[in-house]
Formats: sequence, C-alpha cells, structure tokens
Amino acid sequence: MQNKTLSNSYRIGDISKRLGLSVDTLRYYEKIGLLPRVRRTAAGIRNYSDKDISRLNFVRRAQKMNFSLAEIASLLQMREDPQHVRQEVRELTLKKLVEIESNLQDLTSLRNELKLLTKLCASNKRGCPIIEGFETS
Repeated sequence: MQNKTLSNSYRIGDISKRLGLSVDTLRYYEKIGLLPRVRRTAAGIRNYSDKDISRLNFVRRAQKMNFSLAEIASLLQMREDPQHVRQEVRELTLKKLVEIESNLQDLTSLRNELKLLTKLCASNKRGCPIIEGFETS
C-alpha cells in the first residue's frame, strides 16, 4: 500500500486570521463558487487545504488589482488551463487596464480640484471655498 501525503488541513478561524478574511467572507466565497465545496469533518467543521489557501490568495490578489468577483470567477476557470485561454485572459486584463486608466484620470482631476479648493480656503478670509465648491459642482 502506498503512503499518500495528505495536504495540511486548516480550520476556518485559522484561515480567517492567516489571510485577513472574515469567516463570513470565506463562507460567501464557497457559497458563490469562488471556492469549491470545502471538505468537512463528520461534525461539519470546514477543513481548508493548501490548495484552498492558494485559491484564496489568487482571489485576494485579483481583488487588489480591482477585478470584480464575477471577473475573478472567470479568471479562476481560466486558471485551470491557462495555455488555451491565454488570449481571453489578456483581453480581460486589458479591459481592466482601460478601466483603471480612466479611474486614474478621474482621481487626478479630483486631486487637482481638492488642492485648488484647499489653497483657496487658506487665502480666503470670508466664507468657505470648499463648501461653496461643493454647492456649485
């Protein structure tokens, strides 16, 4: 009989602390299919594997890159066979890049407007240019 090496097994609280995700978030990811059904003990306690942790790290990294949960679900499917979906992954990523570039332009405009308002506030002895700026926008 071969001796199979079992992957490590972690409880939901351990994973929550380790990855900085709430227990509710972990359950939600399983519920919506970002994680396959997690193994459970006879008592129903979830046991996460190293493979589950790898998948959760993938999800967290994709979220930091501003991918939505729906987009992450697509990426996870593509992750299974990356060579055959390379173009799809590239297109999804380029689309995300365009969104981020647009957001950066918006944020730059917002930053410039706030800088101007704070300078006006410092030099204006009457009223509040910041409040007035919000009212006229």
